[in-house]
Formats: sequence, structure tokens, C-alpha cells
Amino acid sequence: MTFITSAQTLARVTTKDWRGHLLPIVLGGIMAAAALAFVSYLLWPTWEVDSASGPARLPISVGSTLFNVPSASIRMKIQHHSGPQERIDLSFTYPALQPPDAPKHVSAADVEDAMQPIDRIFLSIAAHHDSLAPEIRVRTIFPRYLEQTQTLSEDGLTMRPFREGSPYSGEDLFSAVPNLAARCTREASTPGMCLSERRVEGADLTFRFPRSWLSQWREVADAMDRLTQQLHGSR
Repeated sequence: MTFITSAQTLARVTTKDWRGHLLPIVLGGIMAAAALAFVSYLLWPTWEVDSASGPARLPISVGSTLFNVPSASIRMKIQHHSGPQERIDLSFTYPALQPPDAPKHVSAADVEDAMQPIDRIFLSIAAHHDSLAPEIRVRTIFPRYLEQTQTLSEDGLTMRPFREGSPYSGEDLFSAVPNLAARCTREASTPGMCLSERRVEGADLTFRFPRSWLSQWREVADAMDRLTQQLHGSR
């Protein structure tokens, strides 16, 4: 009888002690959850930006040649991934040579107001598959279609027009030794544009820019050199 009474007393004491510790445990859990929620709130903007923007640069192989490409410079959504590709199309602001900002929506009523001078240099990188190198084309193919006359500017830039009826009719060839050769359309209802090519291992780089920029052709040639180095420099 004494044993049973002692057991009942111990059970009541134990139950009372457990209930006494329950309140501090609950309060501690609430405080821990609040602290975790506060830390998560502070860190959440950083996580969101990183997951939305993705990597700043992508390793892309064109013609088995590796390029380190800024993600924001890629013009076509289908090309926005790392790994081997047959071709990629890029654009950079000039003269900063930075990826452009996201395009803004322009309504039909704002088209005329939106027509601004081109401030970008466009670049296409494509596998050449052992086709004729750009510098060889300039030396051996283009001269067959050029007029004999040429114009030499004061800053060392030579201009020769292509013959009418040739495959390059309506264009002019601008060259300067050693670092510039550009085939340019003439100014008309649309601005004249220039095309300059160079080969890097298994890929050909084709730069496009406004003809009007040739008034500062040394800066343009330097910009193409710098872009080539940024995309395919020593790593």
C-alpha cells in the first residue's frame, strides 16, 4: 500500500515538473523561429537577384574555340547557354564596350522619336569550317572587283570603291595598315554600315558598325582588338 501511494505521488510531481518546463521550451522555440525569419528576410534579396540573373559570363565554344561571353551581350535567347554552338550574335555599347541595357518597349507613335544614332558595335562569331580566311579574301578576292581609283585621307585611311555590277556593288573598301579592313555600304535612306572580319583559331569574328565611325577609325580598330581580347584573351 505504501509502495502504491509513493508511485502516485511521484507521478504527480513528474507531471507537474514537465508542465513547468513546457512554457520556457515554447518561448525558446518562438524566439528561434523569429530570429531565423529575420535572417532570411535580410538575405532573401541577394538570393533572388542571383537566381534571376544567372551567371555574368558564359563559357561558349564556337568552332572548338572557347570564348568567355558576357551573358547580357547575347542578342538571341536561343543562344543564351554555355557549351558548343555553331554561332553566337552579340552587341556592345560603344565606346564603353559593355553589354547594353535591356531593350525598352517602343510604341508605333514613338518610332520617330526613338530613332537615335547607333551607339553599338555588333559582333557575330561563327565556326569557319576551313573557309577562306578574311585577310586572304581582302588580299586576293576583293582586288578583282575594285575600281582603280582610291582616296587617301589625312589620317592614313584608304578608300577604294567596288565596281558597279560586281558582287559588292554599292560598297567601298576601307583599309589601313596594319589593323583595319572594312567593307562598307554607302550612306542612303539608311545609314551606311561597315563589316570587318578577323579569324581566331576555329572561328571567324564579324564586327558591324556605322560607316560614320570611320572618322575615328583608330578608336574603332582598337575597340575591335579589345573586344577580341576580352572574349578570347589569355586565361
